[in-house]
Amino acid sequence: MGRTNRKRRSTLANRAIAASAALALGGGGLLAANIYASAGEGKNSTQNAQTTAAGVATIKCPDVGQQLTDVPRGARAGVDKELAKLDQQVTEAYKRLADTRQAQAGDSSYVNNAILSPLKSKRTATIDRIGNNIRRAGGKAPQQQDQLAGCEGVPADQPAAGEGQGGDGQDQGQGQDNGQDQGQDQGNGQDQGQDNGQDQGQDQGNGGQDGNGPAADDFQDITQVQPTGGAKGVGPNGLPANGDSGSTGTFTTNCGTNENENRNSDNVIVAPGVSNGAQHQHDYVGNQDNDAFASDQDLAAADTSCQNQGDKSSYFWPVLRVQDGQDDIDANAPGGGQDGNVGTILQPAEAQLKFVGNQKGDVVAMPTALRIITGDAKSFVNGLANANTNWSCTGFEDRQLTDKYPICPEGSSVVRTTNFQSCWDGQNIDSANHRTHVSFVQADGTCGNGFQAIPQLQVRLVYDVDAPQIQNGQVQNAFAVDSFPDQLHKPITDHNDFINFFDGNTMNQVVDCINSGQDCQ
Repeated sequence: MGRTNRKRRSTLANRAIAASAALALGGGGLLAANIYASAGEGKNSTQNAQTTAAGVATIKCPDVGQQLTDVPRGARAGVDKELAKLDQQVTEAYKRLADTRQAQAGDSSYVNNAILSPLKSKRTATIDRIGNNIRRAGGKAPQQQDQLAGCEGVPADQPAAGEGQGGDGQDQGQGQDNGQDQGQDQGNGQDQGQDNGQDQGQDQGNGGQDGNGPAADDFQDITQVQPTGGAKGVGPNGLPANGDSGSTGTFTTNCGTNENENRNSDNVIVAPGVSNGAQHQHDYVGNQDNDAFASDQDLAAADTSCQNQGDKSSYFWPVLRVQDGQDDIDANAPGGGQDGNVGTILQPAEAQLKFVGNQKGDVVAMPTALRIITGDAKSFVNGLANANTNWSCTGFEDRQLTDKYPICPEGSSVVRTTNFQSCWDGQNIDSANHRTHVSFVQADGTCGNGFQAIPQLQVRLVYDVDAPQIQNGQVQNAFAVDSFPDQLHKPITDHNDFINFFDGNTMNQVVDCINSGQDCQ
């Protein structure tokens, strides 16, 4: 994992002087041409957005990391470094795109000759090194390397999302655990990509976002949504949606709402050893020592915010902000203002962490240090294969949105619900693309491919936030999850992360409670 001997950087204030940003593991990118404008530039960034509308607005590259499903363990450190280089190369190419508008206006071949072709050459060399790393460790190099290396310019008037590289395809139907309703809301989900071409130049003020989203079309009045029966994959009692057969108990762990303001813009799962690997801030509850450089030994020895001290697991998700034009502590820091994430960070009013059982049978214990990512922080680029979002309001949780933020009526609070994969391959605590070692249950509630059922983590976050106002097609007082700059703060990019550090006795208690039908905490 990470280095065990290092200078700790546990507070957000210290992170403001961290090293320059590196994009998250994966090598993909769809870079909106105005995203590197400072969140406070106002007029200049508005002009930039208008200028880019005349030509190529984005660079779109395949997500190499999601193609690497079988990387030998001995090659992963080297591969991770090369994937980070791919991200850096795309970033550098985007900067040239944004800085050469005058040259592009006078030469129709400029983008291809001066930006995309050199980028392809660099990516080809990097992907070759990735292949060499994998082959030396006894693995199989990625196929169709030429296609993976090539990127394209996307005109400003062309829809930019919903066309990206999918994930491994295992999480179809928004990644919902019961496998039902797979087609539901998919059409609406596609809208988040189709709207982008028109929305990029809109909402220029927007609390300092200046065209970096969200847009008015990203919000919907929850009272106008038809009831869906609750969050996908979950019945009214919080159990998997197929009923009350199987293992029907629950285990709830109370780890607070991040009163410690423990935040950083790392992601030790997808970008170990990379400062600002997420390019957006995460709230952390549970384990208090989680950053990009934390080893399993560090995490096992850390303090925890959980009331049950046997739970040192790490639970983390992107922060929610009000785009109110106010500077938070990270206004000039990587992951904050430097990456287009601006406004006041909201602390959840509630953070409910509950483990439930399997619809058809008993669950087995999770292994120590098991890592699970659910949802896709790059779903605006990668498409919907791994997206897993549920947005709603208190008092209306039988109505769920997957691709919109809810506008809640007075007295109602915003709710984010996330239901994790609950099938494990029985061997690995992680995988090369951080997905294939776990999966969602099949339509009948069972685990496929010989996987074993494990307790399903359900996270429910509640926020007291004033409802945005939509006036003349513009959104005022918007809220949004932090995101990679190119994701334009779309609600479909919401995601959640978990690393299991229950001690053995407590994990056994979790399993016993669930399998025996008890409700424990």
